[in-house]
Amino acid sequence: MIGKIRIFLALGLVVVGSLVLVPLQILSMRTGLWRETFILKIWHRMIVRTLGLRIHVKGTLSEQRPLLVASNHISWTDIMVLGSMVDVTFIARADMAGWPLIGMLSKLQRTVFIERERKRSSGDQASEIAGRMAKGDAMVLFAEGSTGDGNMILPFKSTLFGAATMAIAEGAAEQVFIQPVAIVYTRLHGVPLGRRHRPVAAWIGDEELMPHLKVLMAEGALDVEVHFGEAIAFSKGSSRKETAKQMERQVREMVQAALAEPRPSR
Repeated sequence: MIGKIRIFLALGLVVVGSLVLVPLQILSMRTGLWRETFILKIWHRMIVRTLGLRIHVKGTLSEQRPLLVASNHISWTDIMVLGSMVDVTFIARADMAGWPLIGMLSKLQRTVFIERERKRSSGDQASEIAGRMAKGDAMVLFAEGSTGDGNMILPFKSTLFGAATMAIAEGAAEQVFIQPVAIVYTRLHGVPLGRRHRPVAAWIGDEELMPHLKVLMAEGALDVEVHFGEAIAFSKGSSRKETAKQMERQVREMVQAALAEPRPSR
């Protein structure tokens, strides 16, 4: 019963909040009265509070530009977590554009939607991302190409780092900075999540959104840690494969450190 009440109140807050914030975001995009990420950051914070997520941060987003953020990926909530803290723009899979509410808000945030299976369009997509980075946007790349269960890091796909190569090849920048970021869900109601229970926070593969959303709204009180690593310079001649392996290794180390010693829930 308590879970159902939580879900009802949470959905009501999201709907009312969105009715206020969406017109403000559209106004911002048309008039430039404030940064486009300003309203989105408020919306993300509202979702984070609605879901009962408590965020713990180690490190900071690099101030160097152009910047590509290479992160692991556990759930759709990763977007809300990062978006509530820092001014970033996301690179997301194409089908997300059709999701109710989230898809619309993603478009308002100028998310770059990519079709990973269509190699013919990969060049154009990389070029768009490169152009956005050259204009100063910090672009978040979920480098595994899919979501994991929170227990292990999937191999980082080197092809997804093509935007960095493209930015340099097109003369948009002499070098691109790439920063590793680890997102780790560590506690539920203050109790450390073990291997068996970490998938509660995970949204894996083709799992439907609404059932997972209901579970999170009913549970609440999830602790999530965000660890920012040191950005590295990617320049002409840098290897995408080696860079992908380096980012994967650093993210894995940060994830393992967070799971071994999760921060207090308060």
